[in-house]
Amino acid sequence: MDLTHSGKQVSSVGKETPMTKTILVVDDKKNLRTLVKEYLTQEGFRVVLAENGREAIYVARHEKPDLILLDLMMPEMGGYDFMRVYGQESDTPIILLTAKLEESDKVLGLELGADDYITKPFSMRELVARIRAVLRRIEKQARSSAVIRAADVTLDKTTRLVHVGDRPVNLTPSEFDLLAILMFTPGRAFSRLELLDYLQGTSFEGVERTIDVHIRNLRAKIEPAPGRPRYIKTVFGIGYRFSAEIPPLRDKP
Repeated sequence: MDLTHSGKQVSSVGKETPMTKTILVVDDKKNLRTLVKEYLTQEGFRVVLAENGREAIYVARHEKPDLILLDLMMPEMGGYDFMRVYGQESDTPIILLTAKLEESDKVLGLELGADDYITKPFSMRELVARIRAVLRRIEKQARSSAVIRAADVTLDKTTRLVHVGDRPVNLTPSEFDLLAILMFTPGRAFSRLELLDYLQGTSFEGVERTIDVHIRNLRAKIEPAPGRPRYIKTVFGIGYRFSAEIPPLRDKP
């Protein structure tokens, strides 16, 4: 027999199996958050909570949920605004929790990136079924999209291998994660604070300039000429971006 404890499955002989899926529940109604958390915990999920979209962005960045249950109508920041902001940072699957019945509201949510929706009031059994269906679909997609390619750099999230052209590159865990963040949305400018926030869990002691050190080390490993970076560009006054366009290197005279 297995018992759930602190988001991990603990077997009857006391051995922990890998961490279960984390679900972020975002709703301004405390009783609903509590009810959903209790039920999903019993079903073997790890559950984290937020009461509005603004808080949800902070929680999602730090907890890295596998799926988000998102209410649409909330104070401070509603579901639509949350998707517009967080959708630029992550492709975490989202199921909308909506009391609205208008088709246009559901269509807008799906167009903004939601994977499914369920109308309040809903049964917990249906909610769990929808969660598992979306997670199965995402896992199948992830198996075929574990490799990120931008310019002539290839990053494999499964094997944690990086190649520049045909050349393998050895990176530290922090360097690998930083490169993955930049390559996931090439062309987007990330501030040092954003990159530091994404890399929480590694001890950076909250110093934004630590990102500069990792960028310098990354450039030394992946750039043909670190002093004239082709991949990781500095965005002055902001931070860094990954460039998918590679201008030809000029030969030295």
